[in-house]
Amino acid sequence: MTMSRRKAISLIGGGAVFAATTSAAGFLATRTPHKALEPWTTAGSYREPRKFALSYAILAPNPHNRQPWLVDLAQPGRVILMRDKQRDLPMTDPHNRQLIIGLGCFLELMSIAAAQKGFDVAHDIFPSGEDGPVAVSTFTPGAQPDPLFSDIMQRRSCKEPFEDKPVPAGLVADLGNFATIIDQPEPVAALRKLTLDAWMVEATTPHTMRESVDLMRFGKAEINANPDGIDLGGPFLETLMLAGQLTREGQLDPSSSGFQQGVELYRNMLAATPAYAVLTSAANTRTDQIEAGRRWLRLNLMTTRLGLALHPVSQALQEYPEMATHYESAHDMLAEPGHTVQMLGRLGFGPEVQETPRWPLETRIAHG
Repeated sequence: MTMSRRKAISLIGGGAVFAATTSAAGFLATRTPHKALEPWTTAGSYREPRKFALSYAILAPNPHNRQPWLVDLAQPGRVILMRDKQRDLPMTDPHNRQLIIGLGCFLELMSIAAAQKGFDVAHDIFPSGEDGPVAVSTFTPGAQPDPLFSDIMQRRSCKEPFEDKPVPAGLVADLGNFATIIDQPEPVAALRKLTLDAWMVEATTPHTMRESVDLMRFGKAEINANPDGIDLGGPFLETLMLAGQLTREGQLDPSSSGFQQGVELYRNMLAATPAYAVLTSAANTRTDQIEAGRRWLRLNLMTTRLGLALHPVSQALQEYPEMATHYESAHDMLAEPGHTVQMLGRLGFGPEVQETPRWPLETRIAHG
């Protein structure tokens, strides 16, 4: 989300007084949370192979940017991955399905990065059941580099309106090995409506919206202090915060102007979608969910390579009672009977966006 410096300055008022326009301009020019983005610059700076791979793995996409991974490095040549249960999303992800998919993204990104150093990684998924480690990953020499490694640092989840042009048939074909691509007008229109309706359910259901608002980080200082959750930063949004137009309380009040502005922004973003990518699975075990995450990560890297943008819109796939009607509609539209839709994402040509904040690798190492 961008705004010209002049327009942003003109909106500042009510909640802040600036001595001079140059002071306001200086403020707006320094809103990047550099500390929270450092893991993107330190990725690949570790000599030890596991830490080298993990420094990229922590950049993986994950729901609500919770970064639910903890690793144990006490055993030489192994990474024991655990889910940090303090980062669960009980309201919007009551069965932890989406969090497990995020951990699958983490494992695949770790594997790709390890291969760059010549290491193959074998993953033993939930070796002692669901209450134990998510995976025990063993590093052994002998892997060839993965071509998708070069796309890691440019990968994003683009939460912006896409350009008003179709995804070329050749690119749709290129992505066919990674996901089902929907680009025909009628099903695209139906999915635009479904994704907006589902988002509105999440946004107007008190306990699900409260979960999201509690995870919102308002402005540079909050983002640097807690580089997880939903980051609301940059000149445009911080201008609205200073003007009192964007507040945590307002986001919980559907009648507030800030909430209504958010609805309009999201409505416009979802409407600007020329295609969708879908991942389904025949079963819905934890292993299936991990595999869906690994597939989504590779899809996201491939879309990056092709110059496309990808943005998960998973509200209709959430499994709480208020979402049941939209969950059923999504499965009727996108899956064979008995199959599970694991991921749904917007696909198109989007603008360049900033990296998502991350906790440093050292904070994610439990032992070793």
